[in-house]
Amino acid sequence: MRNKPSSAQIHRLSLGAPNYPKRLLDLADPPPTIYIAGKVELLSLPMVAIVGSRAPSQEGLRNAHSFAQALASSGLLVISGLAKGIDGVSHRAALSLSRPTLAICGTGLDLTYPPEHQALAKEIWGNGLLLSELPLGVGPRAFHFPRRNRLIAALALGVLVVEAAQRSGSLITARLALELGREVFAIPSSIHSPLSAGCHYLIGQGAKLVSSPKEVLEELIY
Repeated sequence: MRNKPSSAQIHRLSLGAPNYPKRLLDLADPPPTIYIAGKVELLSLPMVAIVGSRAPSQEGLRNAHSFAQALASSGLLVISGLAKGIDGVSHRAALSLSRPTLAICGTGLDLTYPPEHQALAKEIWGNGLLLSELPLGVGPRAFHFPRRNRLIAALALGVLVVEAAQRSGSLITARLALELGREVFAIPSSIHSPLSAGCHYLIGQGAKLVSSPKEVLEELIY
């Protein structure tokens, strides 16, 4: 599971440093230190988070891919969590257009989780940015991922939930985003699909129902 980058290629940004991301200061507990590998200057770009199920439907995968490509093409930096499913597809969709993407990791940056995303992590590192609040050598733990989600929510102008079950880490990200005053978007689907339940719940709680990337862009940059 160990993977590049090496410690010499990882930047440390401490709370209070001039280039520490200001949006993280909206958190009640901003990380004292963040670790970054890749193009640090990308932290100044406007960002949109795309999150969803680790075991999505084919429709969910298509939606994640098309929304990520459209949003990345419009100048937004696509953020996600490097997980299986919607996260991975969203990162790859941006990279497929030679657009950068930002992966917020639940491990130290010298490790990759899930391990099958080693090649993806390497490509993100070369063309975008990997970020973690965890020091090198720290492996995956269950509690790391909800904490990772708060960084995704804070950095983004808005969070798009593509597909999610009623009990989903994506709903944690969406709740945190709402608490931080970020926009939350959800894509509806069949009422009979368990993978739609989380999105429909969010829409009922006030998330914006969207059926096209244009609707997201109208809220975030137009």
